[in-house]
Amino acid sequence: MDVWEKMVGEVRATIYVSGLVQGLGYRPFVYRLAKKYGLNGYVLNLGDAGVKIEVEGNEKIIKNFLRSLIEEKPSLAHYTDLRIDFKPSKFEFKDFKIEKSSIETSGGLSYPTPDLAICIDCVRDIFNPNTRFYLYPFTSCTNCGPRFTIIKELPYDRERTTMENFHFCPDCGKEYNDPFDRRFNAQTTCCSKCGPRYELRRNDGGLVDGDPIREAAELIDDGFIIAIKGIGGFHLSVDAYNKEAVNKLRVKRRKPQKPFAVMSSDLKEVRSLAHISELEEQMLNSLMAPIVILRKKEPFPLADNVSPQLHNIGVMLPYSGIHHLLFHYTNTKTLVMTSANNPDEPMIIENQEAFERMRNIADYFLVHNRRIYMRCDDSVIKIVDKEALPIRRSRGYAPTPLPIPLPINNNILAVGGEFMVTSCLIKKDKAFLSQHIGEVESLESIKFLEETVEHFIKILKIKSLDSVVIDLHPLFHTRKVAEKVAKRFKAPIFETQHHHSHLVSLMTENRIDLEDEILAITCDGVGYGVDGSLWGGEILLGGYRKFKRVASLEPQFMPGGDLSAIWYGRMLQGILYKVIEKRDLESFLKVNYSNAFKYGAKEVDIVFQQIEKRINTPLTTSTGRVLDALSCLLGVCFKRSYEGEGAMKLESLATKGDDSIPLPFNVKRLDNREILITSDAFSEVKALLQKGVSKEHLAASFQRGLAKGLAEMAIKIAKEKGIKFIGFSGGVAYNEAMTKIIRNEVEKEGLVFLRHRILPCGDGGLALGQAVLGATMFLIKDVRAR
Repeated sequence: MDVWEKMVGEVRATIYVSGLVQGLGYRPFVYRLAKKYGLNGYVLNLGDAGVKIEVEGNEKIIKNFLRSLIEEKPSLAHYTDLRIDFKPSKFEFKDFKIEKSSIETSGGLSYPTPDLAICIDCVRDIFNPNTRFYLYPFTSCTNCGPRFTIIKELPYDRERTTMENFHFCPDCGKEYNDPFDRRFNAQTTCCSKCGPRYELRRNDGGLVDGDPIREAAELIDDGFIIAIKGIGGFHLSVDAYNKEAVNKLRVKRRKPQKPFAVMSSDLKEVRSLAHISELEEQMLNSLMAPIVILRKKEPFPLADNVSPQLHNIGVMLPYSGIHHLLFHYTNTKTLVMTSANNPDEPMIIENQEAFERMRNIADYFLVHNRRIYMRCDDSVIKIVDKEALPIRRSRGYAPTPLPIPLPINNNILAVGGEFMVTSCLIKKDKAFLSQHIGEVESLESIKFLEETVEHFIKILKIKSLDSVVIDLHPLFHTRKVAEKVAKRFKAPIFETQHHHSHLVSLMTENRIDLEDEILAITCDGVGYGVDGSLWGGEILLGGYRKFKRVASLEPQFMPGGDLSAIWYGRMLQGILYKVIEKRDLESFLKVNYSNAFKYGAKEVDIVFQQIEKRINTPLTTSTGRVLDALSCLLGVCFKRSYEGEGAMKLESLATKGDDSIPLPFNVKRLDNREILITSDAFSEVKALLQKGVSKEHLAASFQRGLAKGLAEMAIKIAKEKGIKFIGFSGGVAYNEAMTKIIRNEVEKEGLVFLRHRILPCGDGGLALGQAVLGATMFLIKDVRAR
């Protein structure tokens, strides 16, 4: 029966709204709607991030009210459930009010709002000398500002955020209580009279006199490094046009090559630096305001050491008041804005911690007195083959959930791998991925992961866990966090294979049915295989329940284990050892590639011994290691100074080349799977390189041959097995040329190509696959029980 048929005469409607409905002006929206229709009652926030509405009035009017509630909701609002209960009116309401929040729950599934970029109206207020927000950096309203990073618990009210100690002045209180003001019920409302303040300090702690923001901007113009506390943590900033300042930052940060993100004052400035598509412009201007990876213009006007040896650069626009004010005062139009943290440590959020850890890096500290409750790094988006693909899904996106296309009704926690870590909590049929955690290799990063997991458990009102899911790798530090949580909840721990998790993440995002299987080309740096070897260039046939390794790249020697992932000469030597005479290879490496070994030419002899005696020389099918070795062979990169460096620089080199050189990528059958041979292609590249063939052409042709070889293997197996879906996942899927080639080959054969669009294709999306695999274990039990 239609709900409207239940209403007769004067009625009372009790409405429970679940979804994304707190922290975005939803209660003021309901208030104005009720006033518009002349209804009495109330609206209030609930303890699980839902909203409760009760209205009394004529049935036809309530009918219109409910339809408007659905059709006219705020653009960011999202409903996961809308429960309506009708009873006869009691005529006890005399007006419509926003009532004090309740710890009652909606019975549905709700969640906090992500941090939102400052809106254009608030920017106008900041630069309007006739408002009390003039030049005030914390200006915000119901449509913008921090949410996730300041929320301590739910429901979302000022006293449960880090704004709790900032009490309204009369003017802010008046706007907060004005139903027709855009700051009506906006919890972050404040001004210079009652809100947080910035101050500028030297790295010895001394206070700098004057306007702190103006002074900081002038210091940036003078070449100093400024640590700036923002919404989700600290950034380190210098003038992106000042090569000496950028180099000083690199030396002090111990990041000699890693590309720095930049922030430009406006789109006009961005267009002077980089090529921008319509989609990239949309992403830059969105409320999420991520860093967007853009193709550089030539000649590149910024300092060439901002993004060395890369064809692209990460750019974002100002997303908070402090950014707009810095550009108001500074002479430069583009600033380096890189996260303030030591290698392998999380972003800094506390003032004192910043002084202690960054004193030898930053010259000055621009700090404020509002606490950041949850640190949250900038999100990063790359347009790959005309689709937006997250590299890092964090500020502006977390904790927005992903719907799961399966009948799941369990609480599952997954903790990711070890690099680019995010955690994932499944509640009912929604997966909540955390903000970016990063590399979990230090005590600080382990603590950050623990804090994040606990925060999500708290805000999602998780009372029990049915399982905790971890990667199969026995040495990942994320295990420690998982074991601690599992013990507390008395939940079983479930291990998943790394690349199967990638496959399931891809299936979940593309809403593939429970009974379907796909072929997933999963290419990355490393994943622990079920056979104990190091995988990373796999074609898996499987689904939510099981998988089979049906093809892979050729296993290659990885002399020294992880050392080969740092010093690329080792990996190159391991590959060429199979196809070149030892004496010739020894001479070739010692003469041309001594810089690719930690101890120079003499190390080549040691590596030969390791290979021949199989001393700490595991086999790996890693695509990442193959690309690292090729970047070394072509003289692009000899040593890794940041994750993915070799592959990224190789991709940049390849953008300048022609990919038409034929290279031998043959397929052989080994151990019940297809093997794509890569050694012969290396041998051919070496020979052509010595004949003077362009490095750019060789890089492009190798990428093409590798991608085409993987696609053709997958297509052949798909046709044999009757599979219609072929997907591409893993960190290598950020390579645009390889993604395009694989997609074209797959679609040319009439098959469906699956890709990531919502979650990172690298390990930042791994936790989703893990969590869904953990949840499907219960579905299997349910099926067996029936």
